[in-house]
Amino acid sequence: MRKSRIITSILVVVFCLALSAPLLSAQEDGPVNINAASAEELASLKHVGEKLAQKIIEYREKNGRFNSPEEIINVSGIGEKVFEANKDRIVVD
Repeated sequence: MRKSRIITSILVVVFCLALSAPLLSAQEDGPVNINAASAEELASLKHVGEKLAQKIIEYREKNGRFNSPEEIINVSGIGEKVFEANKDRIVVD
């Protein structure tokens, strides 16, 4: 009896993870509005961790809205390679 409960519990967890996987990957692949995104959303960009995400937020607070996705290169630590890796995801709504 105990063994079947453990197996059932494991199956439920695996099933829940399987259902949530498409949602997680969609979030990682979706557009990121660099004028409104949280640090967590910005950190979902390739090669952008917590520190760079915070720099993006500080930059927009100091300088105002980004007018184009390319302006993200003005943030210290973000160069052409980071921009090129993310240009299809960055938006400025």
